[in-house]
Amino acid sequence: MRQPLILTGILFLLLSGCQKHKQTDYTPLDQSGMWASSLDQLKAARDHQHEFNSADPAIELSRAGYSDQQILAVAQSDQIDMLSGEAVTLKLIGLSNPTVQAIIARRIQGLPTLTSEQIGRLKNTGLSEKQIVALINEGLTPAQAETQIAKREAARNHSNTGFVRVQGRRR
Repeated sequence: MRQPLILTGILFLLLSGCQKHKQTDYTPLDQSGMWASSLDQLKAARDHQHEFNSADPAIELSRAGYSDQQILAVAQSDQIDMLSGEAVTLKLIGLSNPTVQAIIARRIQGLPTLTSEQIGRLKNTGLSEKQIVALINEGLTPAQAETQIAKREAARNHSNTGFVRVQGRRR
């Protein structure tokens, strides 16, 4: 008599425990701007055994005009904190989306790439975006880039600086 009563009690506890699970209300997350893609990033961060603290870089990328897919690709590389500033800077320099994506993809893959500072300096010396991309694709090292930048800046700074004598009447 005692055994059926114990089994009935255990069965009752198991069944009653399963029925009391509340449905999670995600509306506060939706209202705060935390969408499914952000939750995916959170899950990816947990899978990599570290806390998700990449909301600010993701927001910066979004404000710079990056799509959710592009932001997610950078986040999945586990380098969003490092690459977000570079990506935003490259956009501010005036590079097109395909060029910025190619540069960020090279960085994610660990291929040699110029820094955003070097790219900006090259652009200021008169190189076109196409020429900059060609240099990057050639695998220009940072040291080689600095040498080329120094030469181009020196040439730019000394152009049109020849002495011109103004002739006119003296009083």
